[in-house]
Amino acid sequence: MNTTIKLAKIFCVFFAAIYSAKAELKLPAIFGGHMVLQRGQADPIWGWDAPGTKVTVTFSGQTCSTVAGADGKWMVKLAPLPANATPQALNISGTSRREIKDVLVGEVWVCSGQSNMEFPLMPRGSFGGDYNGDLEALDADLPNLRLITVPNRAAEEPQDNFDGQWQLSTSETAAKFSAVGFLYGRYLQRVLGVPVGLIDNAWGGSAAEAWVRRSELENNPAFTNLMAETQKKDAYNQTTNAQNDYQAALEKWKQTVDKSAWQNPPYSLKSSSPAGWFYGNKRAGNIYNGVLHPTIGYGIKGVIWYQGESNVGRAKEYSDLFPFLIAQWRKEWGQGDFPFYWVQLANYQAAKPLPGESAWAELRESQTKTMQLTNTGQAVIIDLGEGKDIHPKNKHDVAARLVRWPLVKDYGMKLPFHSPEYENITVNSNKVEVEINCFGSKLRPFGTQEVKGFAVCGQDKIWQWATGKIVGENKVEVWSDKVASPVVIRYAWADNPECNLFSNEGLPVTPFRTDTFSDNKNK
Repeated sequence: MNTTIKLAKIFCVFFAAIYSAKAELKLPAIFGGHMVLQRGQADPIWGWDAPGTKVTVTFSGQTCSTVAGADGKWMVKLAPLPANATPQALNISGTSRREIKDVLVGEVWVCSGQSNMEFPLMPRGSFGGDYNGDLEALDADLPNLRLITVPNRAAEEPQDNFDGQWQLSTSETAAKFSAVGFLYGRYLQRVLGVPVGLIDNAWGGSAAEAWVRRSELENNPAFTNLMAETQKKDAYNQTTNAQNDYQAALEKWKQTVDKSAWQNPPYSLKSSSPAGWFYGNKRAGNIYNGVLHPTIGYGIKGVIWYQGESNVGRAKEYSDLFPFLIAQWRKEWGQGDFPFYWVQLANYQAAKPLPGESAWAELRESQTKTMQLTNTGQAVIIDLGEGKDIHPKNKHDVAARLVRWPLVKDYGMKLPFHSPEYENITVNSNKVEVEINCFGSKLRPFGTQEVKGFAVCGQDKIWQWATGKIVGENKVEVWSDKVASPVVIRYAWADNPECNLFSNEGLPVTPFRTDTFSDNKNK
């Protein structure tokens, strides 16, 4: 036994010596040429070097030193800096030296979510392409707007790095970047007159739980059912039955397509394979580990988020999961309650002739409820969707509504920014008077004087379309000849509602309901 221990120690010393000989100063991809550092706050700079090595970082007149830990990791924090569009070099010395050139200081935002955030400005194959993407790309040569994309990568364990690099915004780089992200960032850069850095880590089709550390979900009773289902899928996908089921589905698909297409099964099919589950974008913690973790801690102003489609059908769960995600990101980033703004789901799918239940409306409601968290905001786009396409191409107006939130809340500008929201109702015999909080504006129906989008019901819980009429700057009178004694109402409560109520400045009224009839049906 003693001989074995001695040999083990010799091998440890031997391999440690090899590591030390090969050790060199290393930096994660988030730190590189053309990057933007967040102004006005302490910015962490980190990397790796041989354990015990003194590492010194110099930038903009500051010098910060530390010692690499036993695991080789080191970190320093630069004192808050003012915005600066003059390119500077950030120098780091340890076992070797690194010079990062063309570093600016300004505003940094993370652009996250699923496909509607990933959706590029110009088409990538059959995916992406804002309606005016070609024109927008021509107006994208902006040296003070910097872009970096984190590739889609799922992982079992938290990763420390990714393959990517900062780039100047040009017609070529912007064309491949998130359309919403680019348009949002361009507004900020031009309006504020300071450098802006955008980190795009969106992954199409991703579920919200994939963006959260798995152990945090496992330890929270609110997600017991979610994690039980996750563990069930983990177990199933390790069986031969799972592989056989996938092969059967694959063979069935092959019978429906030309042989030339066999080498490229659709994503929906590939993601249903065992490997697709374990390394896909719906398994709890997967994206947190592979995509988010490598950037956590980088100095940012805030996050913009466009996601929810993959969680439709689980609205009640999402009402806990989405605010939990925001809280977890803020906790792990360690930069306080930074701004977190999102896009509410657009109208989508075929319009229904009768009012009733809607999984999409319920998910939107969960998003609206999340505004109870501090420093959050929601861009309502219930009028910008396309019934036949889950990826609406008008990304310009999405970004324009979204960017109003930080311009007002974080940068002190005076603009309309908040979509009107339900305040209360008063029932008067067969009519309901609805009061809407217009946040300093007033109501305006679009296209017609009649307000469309309301439904009412009585104690029988049978919904009927209702007529709406504006009776004050922020009030609507609603009634239906088929409901003698209404008790509750809904507005824009459908997958793809016909609704036309806006603020005077063109911000749509937020969909809402005053009942809870379908809560017990939600997951």
